[in-house]
This record gives sequence, C-alpha cells and structure tokens, in this order.
Amino acid sequence: MRELLINVIRPFSFLPAILIMYAIFTLSGQSGEVSAGLSYKVSYKIVEMKSKMAGEYKDEYQLAYEAELIHPKVRKLAHMTEYFCLAIAVSFPFYVYSLRGIPLMLVAGIICVGFAGLDEYHQSFVAGRGPSPRDVAIDSVGIFFGILAVRIFCWVFLLLLPKRKKRRNYS
Repeated sequence: MRELLINVIRPFSFLPAILIMYAIFTLSGQSGEVSAGLSYKVSYKIVEMKSKMAGEYKDEYQLAYEAELIHPKVRKLAHMTEYFCLAIAVSFPFYVYSLRGIPLMLVAGIICVGFAGLDEYHQSFVAGRGPSPRDVAIDSVGIFFGILAVRIFCWVFLLLLPKRKKRRNYS
C-alpha cells in the first residue's frame, strides 16, 4: 500500500516547480513600468524598515533617494532568488527519482537555465522590457546555489538517517 501511495504522489513532486515557473512567467509578462514600480515599492520598504530599525526617522524624499540607490540591486537579487527557488523545486523531485551528483546538476541546471533563457525571450514581446543575457547569467547564479543547496541538504539528511538493516528471509 505504501509503495502504491508513493508511486501515485511522486509525479506531483514536480508541481511546485511548475507553479514557480508560472509565477515567473506571469511576473515577466508585466510591462516594464509595472515591474519597475513593484520592485521600487520593495526597495522603498527595505529602506523604510532599515531607517526605523536604526532609529533614523528620514523624510519621504530621503527614503525615496535611498530606495533609488538600491533599486537595481533589489531587482537583480529578486532574479537570483526566484531562480534559486526554481532550482530547488526542480532538483528535489529529480533527487527523489534517484538522480544524484553531476547528472542532477546537469539536468536541473539545463532545465532552469533553459527556462531563464525562454523567459528572457518572452520579455522581448512585453512593452517596456527586453531580453537580457546578463539577467540569464544572474539567474544562473541563483540556479547554481539552489541546486547546490539541495545537494548539501540531501547529503546531510542522508548522513543523519540511521542505516537500514537488511532483513533476512528464513523461509
């Protein structure tokens, strides 16, 4: 019964990766103006929280100035983060299907980098946006660290699991 349940659930292990791909595709479909506005709001919130935590009560103009300074970095960090998450969501199911080591890195890496390239191509059809090989490179950094995180997590997890004793069949 357990094996049947595992075999039924296993194909659904790719669902998180598909959902993340959908989210990335949807965000990439936003116009350049909408996308920039969304990431600027995040930049502004970061600067505002930093100011409050440091006990500095800056006015709107100072916060806006600082938000503009970090805005490009926030956008690039968002790229790395979303592809880091995608790499994890793609790598875990392959690990469950016993794909390990270099083959795991290659398969998951090709899928994620390929998706990053297709996503940049998709942006060439969106108003105010365009494809950027630099963004694919930034995405690839997140992908590499996502796959590496899965490999390290699974390696440590397997080390901590007690070894199974082989059962002998005396019949």
